[in-house]
Amino acid sequence: MTTVKKFTYPIRVYYEDTDAGGVVYHANYLKFFERARTEMLRALGYEQDWLKANAGIIFVVRSLQIDYLRPALFNELLQVSAKVIDSKKASFTFSQHINRGDELLCTGMVRIACLDAHTLRPKAIPDYLLELLTA
Repeated sequence: MTTVKKFTYPIRVYYEDTDAGGVVYHANYLKFFERARTEMLRALGYEQDWLKANAGIIFVVRSLQIDYLRPALFNELLQVSAKVIDSKKASFTFSQHINRGDELLCTGMVRIACLDAHTLRPKAIPDYLLELLTA
């Protein structure tokens, strides 16, 4: 499978993202990953609310693995990347990274399932979207 070019999205660390020591709280890295995936879809021309209303699909996290390598701190500018590395009929897997400049802070593998918006059962990813994500 061929994958799309890596998508990168800048995120500033706000006070609300940190613990009392000014270090990004561990769960917020998952939020940063989510924002990058959502912005990647937006950059490809698709909003998630449009996909739900018009294609009848939603995306949910099926599984994830995350490795914290270095802490991110209050007010830092981070780069969060997302790249599809595998796809199946009703799911795809993202490789994601969070960097501060050239320094790698966090890595993740996130498997996303495509579900029918009404039944919440697995549903095939529309061909037009799959082609964009894997072309």
